Amino acid sequence: MDVRPEPFEPPAPVPRTVPPSKLEIIRTVFRNPLELWGEPSYTLPWIMTSFFTEKTLIVNDPGLIRHVLVDNAANYKMAVVRQLVLRPILRDGLLTAEGAVWRRSRKAVAPIFTPRHARGFAHQMLAQSQSYAEKYEGAEGRTFDIGNDMTELAFTILSETLFSGEIATESNSFADDVDDLLHTMGRVDPMDLLHAPGWVPRLTRLGGMRVLAKFRRIVRNTMDMRRARLDTDGENAPADFLTLLLKAAGPDGLTVEEVEDNILTFIGAGHETTARALAWTLFCVANSPHVRDAMEEEIDGVLESGADPVDWLDRMPWTRAAFEEALRLYPPAPSINRAAIADDVWTSPSGETVEIPKDVTILVMPWTLHRHQALWHKPRAFMPERFLPENRDAIHRFQYLPFGAGPRICIGATFAMQEAIIALGVLMHRFRFDMTEETRPWPVQRLTTQPANGLALRVTARRPASSIS
Repeated sequence: MDVRPEPFEPPAPVPRTVPPSKLEIIRTVFRNPLELWGEPSYTLPWIMTSFFTEKTLIVNDPGLIRHVLVDNAANYKMAVVRQLVLRPILRDGLLTAEGAVWRRSRKAVAPIFTPRHARGFAHQMLAQSQSYAEKYEGAEGRTFDIGNDMTELAFTILSETLFSGEIATESNSFADDVDDLLHTMGRVDPMDLLHAPGWVPRLTRLGGMRVLAKFRRIVRNTMDMRRARLDTDGENAPADFLTLLLKAAGPDGLTVEEVEDNILTFIGAGHETTARALAWTLFCVANSPHVRDAMEEEIDGVLESGADPVDWLDRMPWTRAAFEEALRLYPPAPSINRAAIADDVWTSPSGETVEIPKDVTILVMPWTLHRHQALWHKPRAFMPERFLPENRDAIHRFQYLPFGAGPRICIGATFAMQEAIIALGVLMHRFRFDMTEETRPWPVQRLTTQPANGLALRVTARRPASSIS
């Protein structure tokens, strides 16, 4: 008989039962868009609605999602509000570029993120994770803000793997700088909802201009450092992401501005998704003893066997499942926004027809999709068992979108998965992370799904540092 307790239900907004007023929509979108959605968004396959004068189709049906993001992706461009929020930060980086600019950027960075190439980063990921774990050595029973810590860890891994440790940072407060940037710049302003042109000032973002200028300065200094090295010692310069981008600049490749935008995208946002997902995973596991027991047994066995870190992703099904379940409950990118270029129509397998008018905004929201009552058993509960190999076939490809789908699927998905499993393996092999009375995170949508109030966990040692390499 299964005597395990009911699975942990981590904090999340309760679906609304009463539609919000227009003023409440503005307030909620500015404060936390995750609190906006009502019961229909978690129960119906699609909803045609309006925000102010803008028609919006909210899509939860996996077949319709596939139609929009894959089968007829050419008919859908980036939605206006999304671009008004993100382009001031990333300009023509890979997340925000469109058309020929996006194709050039994608082609330029693709070689560094092939699965084979990504696997080559495993030992660097291991070394950086082991080095960062020393932070907790001797800190028996102390409490740490794991949200900030995972941001720092993910940054060190990104810095070492994609930039060979040569990012020209100006201080040791990188995690705080990222939080400042996303808190002030990565949120919807009322002017965005009204589709005001980009030159109209966004009062809510004025405080973020200083930190954005700081990030831009870091990028330019980083580019200058590497150019100088390529000019003086090109044969010994790292053949990494930074060098690849700089070599892609020129009349037939990327402009200097596009190179800068893509570097900023990966420094400021590329690591953020993995960092947040790692923190949410440790939080959920701390509340799920039977999951933690299974993960610790699995991790200890793999690490003590001396397995190459390249193979950890395949040899740790429970660890991978816990991370993927955290990605389900707290998707780093909680919404995917598109707009129809021309009229379109989709017919479901049962014969129902969805007409999609030109210019309608499409919202594919992993936040609601991943908690949809028609698609998931106990959708609000943390149940990594869903993602164990024997259960994965029950999950439709387009009901689970932590990395998006279609031509614009996250190019770093394999990199992120490998990084996360190696980091979790190192941290959970040596330490245990527990709840405290101060642990009261609340999910808030900015550029990613962040834990408001911090994510305080108490750290205790499980074993001393090992010689795994």
